[in-house]
Amino acid sequence: MNHIENLFPKSGSLSGKKEKDTNNDPVNNQKWAIVSIASIPLVMTLGNSMLIPVLPVIEKRMNISAFQSSLIITVYSIVAIFLIPVAGYLSDHIGRKKVIIPSLIITGIGGIISGWASWQMDNGYWIVLIGRALQGVGAAGAFPIVLPLVGDMFKSDDEVSGVLGEIETANTLGKVLSPVLGSFLAGFIWFIPFFSIPVFCAISIIMMIFLVKSPKKKNKPLPFKDFIKKVKLIFTENGRWLYAIFFIGTIVMFVLFGVLFYLSDILENKYGIKDIKKGLLLALPLGALCLSSFITGKVIKKNMVLMKWITFISLVVLGIAVVMLSFSKELWFLISMFLIAGIGIGASLPPLDALITESIEKEERGTITSIYSSMRFIGVAAGPPIIALMMKNSDKLIFFILAALSIAAALATFMAIKPDKKA
Repeated sequence: MNHIENLFPKSGSLSGKKEKDTNNDPVNNQKWAIVSIASIPLVMTLGNSMLIPVLPVIEKRMNISAFQSSLIITVYSIVAIFLIPVAGYLSDHIGRKKVIIPSLIITGIGGIISGWASWQMDNGYWIVLIGRALQGVGAAGAFPIVLPLVGDMFKSDDEVSGVLGEIETANTLGKVLSPVLGSFLAGFIWFIPFFSIPVFCAISIIMMIFLVKSPKKKNKPLPFKDFIKKVKLIFTENGRWLYAIFFIGTIVMFVLFGVLFYLSDILENKYGIKDIKKGLLLALPLGALCLSSFITGKVIKKNMVLMKWITFISLVVLGIAVVMLSFSKELWFLISMFLIAGIGIGASLPPLDALITESIEKEERGTITSIYSSMRFIGVAAGPPIIALMMKNSDKLIFFILAALSIAAALATFMAIKPDKKA
């Protein structure tokens, strides 16, 4: 990527000069820093997705409805939606680590509160939600700040793309481990998954403190008024493709968490599959998602034309797989289609991350990527409760709507993201 402005000709604010590497192999030299950073999305994903297979058990133990149990996932995301842009702005001004580490501490405290309420209180549902909201506060300042941190640490566009692929793989790996680990821990005592979160956070905090060195800022941050003007300028000049990526990210997360909630519920209530077996079945499509995300991150490099077409094709595949779910209720067929859907989702995520991270100047990168993360959290928040309400009526309607949204995201990719073919 020698000139980003050639990829988006009207984007005056996109930084496109290829900087010279000062290190022969910076990625290899910072492999432990990368592992430490990758632990953050892994922990954040475990902290949320690990509860999905446990929701039917929580419903019975706490005597709540499916909709109420879905709010345990949703409240986490709703809080994060509003605080992520604030965290992104702070990270641009005071430093990435100074935002990430306190956020991990807050996430751990939220897990302790939710676990204590589940353990010690007869009617602790609302306290559980408070703990989950606190976790959402922590999540806002953790995973979303990882993307700009990677962009700060590496100069080469190839390095950034490759590391972002590894970060997204860690995120998806968390999704793979989540159902298995959640089911396993709940098999001992149903509320242990809540208490496991602070343990994971503590490990990630220690790694961040000792293994990650934040790059020094060369320039002082802009005053707030000038910063807002520059962000507005970014959206004025790049609004078309930025809004498209925000929309696509929202839809992808909505479909992912919607189908996970649906699959978790139907496996337990229709097929009587519980505990570890259920976790392993949920992990199959998520494993496909993880593998496709990893491969895509390695393939895309700095080729933005390739990023566009991989995203487009992946979303079309996702739409086809989801609509096919309406044709049969056989378990093997459901799992097969969910596998294909997982591949589609996984392949679409690294290009979306790279398009934003590599196309925004470092001074505003934290804020822009945090807005993108907020959009993704909207999908996470909306998926489970909407699917829970729709399951009372028609399963086919669920699949048709999710497929239509996937195709809409594919069309947004095709129409709004237009890199220069010569680049």
